[in-house]
Amino acid sequence: MSAPQGMMGKRKRYVAVVVKIREDGVATPLSIQWNQKQAFKIQEVLDVRRAESPFTGARGVRYTVRIGKNITYLWNDADRWFVEEKILEMPC
Repeated sequence: MSAPQGMMGKRKRYVAVVVKIREDGVATPLSIQWNQKQAFKIQEVLDVRRAESPFTGARGVRYTVRIGKNITYLWNDADRWFVEEKILEMPC
């Protein structure tokens, strides 16, 4: 069964991330490289916790980050970084 027209879903999208790692091993993401031409600076890390994504089922460390005025999740799963990309269901 597909979602009604216009409904959005989410999928895992792997991204490159610039990360600062302190001497004690704590990682702080600084920016997300979305594609070859777009990068987004992370203004603030609001929360860090182990979690499971309700959309993709992925588990890992979930960073709640602020990029501009938007708050979103950035995930680290076995040293691979991903975001939950919004996708629009297209009519058949």
